[in-house]
Amino acid sequence: MTAVGDQARAVGDAVLYEGYLLYPYRASAGKNRVRWQWGVLMPPSYADDARGEYATSHTECLLEPRSHTVLHIKLRFLQAQQRLAHDGEEFVPAMTAAGTEYTTWDEAVEREIDFVLPAAELLAQPVETPFAVPGGEEPEDVGDGCSLVRRSQELSGVLTARLDSLDGPFGGARLRLDLRNTSPWTAADPTRETALRHALLAAHLILSVDSGHFLSMLDPPEWAKPAVESCVNERVWPVLIGSTTQSPVMLASPIILYDDPAIAAESAGELFDGTEIDEILTLRTMTLTDEEKREARATDPRAASIVDRVDEMPQELLDRLHGTVRYLRSVTGEPRPDPVVPWWDPGADASVSPETDSVVVAGARVAAGSRVRLRPNLHGTDAQDMFLTGLAATVRAVLSDVDGSTHVAVTVDSDPAAELQNAHGRFRYFSPDELEPL
Repeated sequence: MTAVGDQARAVGDAVLYEGYLLYPYRASAGKNRVRWQWGVLMPPSYADDARGEYATSHTECLLEPRSHTVLHIKLRFLQAQQRLAHDGEEFVPAMTAAGTEYTTWDEAVEREIDFVLPAAELLAQPVETPFAVPGGEEPEDVGDGCSLVRRSQELSGVLTARLDSLDGPFGGARLRLDLRNTSPWTAADPTRETALRHALLAAHLILSVDSGHFLSMLDPPEWAKPAVESCVNERVWPVLIGSTTQSPVMLASPIILYDDPAIAAESAGELFDGTEIDEILTLRTMTLTDEEKREARATDPRAASIVDRVDEMPQELLDRLHGTVRYLRSVTGEPRPDPVVPWWDPGADASVSPETDSVVVAGARVAAGSRVRLRPNLHGTDAQDMFLTGLAATVRAVLSDVDGSTHVAVTVDSDPAAELQNAHGRFRYFSPDELEPL
């Protein structure tokens, strides 16, 4: 597999298990009783707009194919698998066998399905490809007359792909992909918990071409912007892998990412919460009591792996998670009054005053208290900033890092929590070229 392919799989793995099991990693925790939130494609009988559950996802992106281009699609998802504890007489919530504790729990089985589709075939007509994965039941003897019984349900679905040539002199095509769960399932009193066992969980697509390339949906070339703006994506978002402008590999993710996402080199292993800081989760796991660790190990083998890894983590690896401390320095060098209780460290650089420093934007001086309109540059930044485009904001501080880059901290005026965020120093950060003075 190529380096880009490895990167796509690593990011896909993080998406696959995002929220699978959250700290404190035990089944009894309230947050672990509501399972699987991302990329859930329910069986059609349970899908309902009113309850926010769907059986389909839709992806559109731009591709510049060449003659004889072949599209490779890798569909990846989790299949729920019940793990039932049986003490020799009946199924029980938990049991101890041969000195090991086991908990009844829904595990997951990774599924991958590959599709190979010539671009010329997709240009001629839509191609519909059905797929299925088996279910079944498998017992495991764990000693003392006890067993674990693992059950999974058969799943089925359809992937429909088509290519449409773009109008205009620049060429290119729009790729449309529809993924649909077609698993038959009926129940007299359906619940989300039971429906999840018939769902495609954390479903995402890794797309690649052997020749040609995909275009960025966040920073497309000028000629492609109208076509990108007309693309429709439902419950997935396509991002480039290996580049931020064009690449032969794209990930259609149920979690909005920026182009060329990657797993931090400092990350020692999966913690199932990519939105959290590894160091914080690691330190929290270290504080679990022996009883809590025992319950986590009994919940799931993946949870046991996390607890074991943290227990055995050497100090040098923990130090790597801490990162690098960087201090602020002056943007303008203008004199400032000495604050009573600064929220930055004046001992690091006495010339710094984020609350009075300023920066010139479009000929206007912008400082704390200035009002601006947000114009996020979506190239290489947080993809979710797109939702802030055009919103008015208030500047709270002007900062400069050790690399000489200027950052403007703002709160969004229409955010009902803006004043609370200001009080706690929780800001959104933009570069000066992403702001329009008001």
